[in-house]
Amino acid sequence: MWFEDFAPGQRWETATRTVTEAEIIDFASQWDKQSFHLDPEAARDSIFGGLIASGFHTLVITFDLVLSMGVWNESSQGSPGMEDVRWLRPVRPGDTLKVMFEVVSVRPSSSRPDRGYVVWDHTCLNQADEPVLTFRSTGISLRRPGA
Repeated sequence: MWFEDFAPGQRWETATRTVTEAEIIDFASQWDKQSFHLDPEAARDSIFGGLIASGFHTLVITFDLVLSMGVWNESSQGSPGMEDVRWLRPVRPGDTLKVMFEVVSVRPSSSRPDRGYVVWDHTCLNQADEPVLTFRSTGISLRRPGA
């Protein structure tokens, strides 16, 4: 899809992905070395009562699920950022995640006529349809060639 194809209120739902204990530990061993992400035994004694995924791991899974939809892949020029990242519930081994994402607003670029800005809201849900992560991001999308 190209910039012209996006309109406020459009919504998508991704496929699902089940998170494993091994990937939680692997991610944490590289990027978030807190004991409740790395060690199931130590995690049982934490405030979480068991192993949980790093919030950053959940964010990466969410982004991957959205990218796998291919909605903006041909027109994407990256993003100037995201805001309001909220980790609402822990993600545990065996949780199955999906993402609902929606266009909030679109705005043509005032300095580059070949592109525009698309603001998105994302909600990552577990298998019980409980939100585990929410955030808002802005994407830069190219206009359709020849438009």
